Order: sequence, then structure tokens, then C-alpha cells
Amino acid sequence: MKIEQHHKPYIFGALSGLLLTLSVAFVGQFFGTSTTFPRAASGLVQAFGVDMSQIEFYTVGGGSNTLASFPNWQLLFVIGIGIGAFISSKFSKTFTVEKLPSMWVNRFGSSTRTRIAYSLVGGSIAMIGVRMAGGCPSGHGVSGVSQLGLSSLLALAMFFVGGIATARVLYKGGKA
Repeated sequence: MKIEQHHKPYIFGALSGLLLTLSVAFVGQFFGTSTTFPRAASGLVQAFGVDMSQIEFYTVGGGSNTLASFPNWQLLFVIGIGIGAFISSKFSKTFTVEKLPSMWVNRFGSSTRTRIAYSLVGGSIAMIGVRMAGGCPSGHGVSGVSQLGLSSLLALAMFFVGGIATARVLYKGGKA
């Protein structure tokens, strides 16, 4: 079955809503991914011998934000997103291996180290913001908005404003 391009957002949006509804109905879980990363990071920090038992974030909920909570549904959800994206790109024949995106190379050059540094700093800033906002764009945008949460509507709007502003500054208005 071939789905026309302009129908895809509506069809896949409806399917996402249906999947969210089934997730809540059968396992009582809303979508979200951001807590998986601090949990994984806590494992990395613990591997270096750092005692985090005195840090409030890691003791909340009986240690639910630590590596001790793995494996859990959220980790499987994050892994499934990656696997699903890979399978989808293979089926649609859009999969490509790209060392650096051309828009990045045009703006910042072809240094992989620069890209990694920007990615680490940007990812860290984004994760701090996500934790301050109480969740990630997928959590707020799908789960929070589906519950008509005012904080989720506001957070989602700010994610878009921040993303657009950052892209316009970094890429000088998006001109490749």
C-alpha cells in the first residue's frame, strides 16, 4: 500500500495516538525517553567509582533514576525507536551513511572532532533543559499534550522556539 506524502503526518500521527492509548490502557505508561539517559549516565558515573547516594536526583523514587532500574520499558522504547527508524529507512530506500551532513560541512568545515565537541556540548545543554522542563519533546508533545497539560503545551512551544532559534543562529538562517 502506497501512502501519499501529504497523508503521512495524519496517518502516522493517528497511529502514534493509538499506540499511546494502548500503552496507557495495557501497561499504564505514557511515552517519554529523557529519563533513560540520566539512568545510563548514572551507571557510567558509578563505573568510575563515584558514590551518588547523597545526590537527591538519584535517590528519588527509591533509585528509579539509576542504572538499577534497567532493564525497563523506557530503555526498550529508546532502543525500539532506533531500530524502527533503521528498518523504516531501509524499507523506504532512504538509508544513507553520511560522515557529516553537507549543511554542517558548509557552515563549520569537515572536522569530525568539531562535530563531536558541538554534539556533546549541545546534547548536554539539551538534556539539562529537558530535565528542567520535566520531560523531553516526545514526552511533552505526545503524552503531555494528549492529556491537555498546560505545562506540556508550553514546554513543547519552547522546545520549538529554542530549536528554531538555535538552527537559525548556527546555520545563519538555514542557507546551506
